[in-house]
Amino acid sequence: MFMGEYRHNIDAKGRMIIPARFRDELGNRFVVTRGLDGCLRTYTMAQWDAVFEQLKRLPSTKRETRMYIHMLTSKAAECELDSQGRILLPAALITESKIEKECVVVGVADHVEIWAKERWDDYYNEASASFEDVAEQLTEFLV
Repeated sequence: MFMGEYRHNIDAKGRMIIPARFRDELGNRFVVTRGLDGCLRTYTMAQWDAVFEQLKRLPSTKRETRMYIHMLTSKAAECELDSQGRILLPAALITESKIEKECVVVGVADHVEIWAKERWDDYYNEASASFEDVAEQLTEFLV
């Protein structure tokens, strides 16, 4: 399980540290792609294979399917940890996520997300303000 929040910087070459707590479970190679809410989402290689299988089952005649697949796969990148526990994020993903220097790496149960610091702080503050209301609405799904 991935959990926790870690603040790091991305260097001028686009390299960022993956927290040590996440490295073993992610493995040396994993996929980073566009996520929801403005973040980047990471998939282990096994998870990415499962996502790919699910994508193949979607009806390709539906425009929404094609749009979703394009958005998920067009900028997806296989990343590999270097000897210092860093990955090189492609420029397209850095631009997509609006990461300038400071970023936040968040463990989200079954995956890891990478956020621009400002985006994460805004999202977190908004989510915090409605946390109890959301929990109440979702209670029926948690039992």
